[in-house]
Amino acid sequence: MKREKELPEKQREELLRTLKARFENLHRHQGLEWDKIQARLETNAEKLWSLNEMERTGGEPDVVGFDHKKGEYIFYDCSAESPKGRRSICYDREGLESRKEHKPENSAIDMAAAMGIELLTEEEYRGLQKLGSFDTKTSSWVKTSPAIRRLGGALFCDRRYDTVFVYHNGAESYYASRGFRGSLRV
Repeated sequence: MKREKELPEKQREELLRTLKARFENLHRHQGLEWDKIQARLETNAEKLWSLNEMERTGGEPDVVGFDHKKGEYIFYDCSAESPKGRRSICYDREGLESRKEHKPENSAIDMAAAMGIELLTEEEYRGLQKLGSFDTKTSSWVKTSPAIRRLGGALFCDRRYDTVFVYHNGAESYYASRGFRGSLRV
């Protein structure tokens, strides 16, 4: 019986080819070996499904590191701009429901949960920016502390003037150029 979050074999093979090509053609994988990453992915169907969701929505996921303490490979959305299939969304369900009119279709927190990924934290976002220049025309929601969220706010980041900026907005706000970037541990 096929599990709900498992890719058909052809789609799985296509995704693995895409991830391998990205791994081989970009220079952000120092000390990592593709064969070990692929072996881990092949034994974790649900994580592979999540990576496919990241890819399907325009995130261009790529492995960015290995957590030696937890023994996990770390993937981030590495698209140049905030993933196109995840823009025009507010921060979370509470923000979405608080809008009286012109509600967006979804929220970053709900989409990430449905995809089986986490929003990048501010620290992770800054780490991503050390690998290249991301969000030079867009912005991305980042995980926001409960204290800020209780007051109605949420945080987002972008890169302008070769500098990473962190901003705040009401969690209910949404813009065509704001989405979110996710992380996945395998």
